[in-house]
Amino acid sequence: MALKPEPTAPFHSVQYALRVLETVARHACGVSDVQIARETGLPTGHLAHMLAMLRREGYVAQVADGAYVVGESLVLLGSGGGREEALRDKLQRTLVELRDSVGAAVYISRYIDGEVKILHYADGPRAPKVNEWAEFRRTAHASAVGKCLLAQLDHDGRMDHLSRHKTARLTSRTITNEKVLFHKLDSQPPTVPMLDLQEYAVGTVCAAVPITAGSTVGCLALSLPLEHAHRLRQAADALNRRAAPVLLSLTL
Repeated sequence: MALKPEPTAPFHSVQYALRVLETVARHACGVSDVQIARETGLPTGHLAHMLAMLRREGYVAQVADGAYVVGESLVLLGSGGGREEALRDKLQRTLVELRDSVGAAVYISRYIDGEVKILHYADGPRAPKVNEWAEFRRTAHASAVGKCLLAQLDHDGRMDHLSRHKTARLTSRTITNEKVLFHKLDSQPPTVPMLDLQEYAVGTVCAAVPITAGSTVGCLALSLPLEHAHRLRQAADALNRRAAPVLLSLTL
């Protein structure tokens, strides 16, 4: 399976974040934002937003004199045998916070061994998750999650997937023509959330944004009942803004 070579906005943010973290880690006794800017070459305004995000996520901490040091989350994610558990806990906390901030059920999905897999999710009474009435792994052509993952594959990767999982009609809005589907995937800007407007299930709308870490295709998604469809664009934009911290956790 080959990935399309299109970097996403979260990818660029993560590259900047890694440069900042590498700089902070080199200075065991702490480093000022001025020195970080000098060593990374990042503009002051951009760096301020980046440091605020890294502090919020626990990757850096600020000590009494204002200097930045390595944060607890970064220590835990680099702790060898405990990394997997620390990563699960970190991702779940992030999803719960994201669920509450956007008012929707949220999901992390990855394309593993040729299949769509939902790895983590956070839902609640006021943010119900999607009813999986048809298996997600068989309906990638219809769901926001599936389309977002397929959009990150090359033509052969998509054809391989659809040779195993045919494009069945799930609702009157489902795209079943492969050429039409591929055109939609190729014309979708990687920085714009992929939408599902009742293509997978009547009464549900969804959005997904790519979070590709290394060679593994992934996405961050949300779902809303149809009566909240008027909030979808705003929620999707918020999801896009919060994709970088999730991708960073998967990358570290």
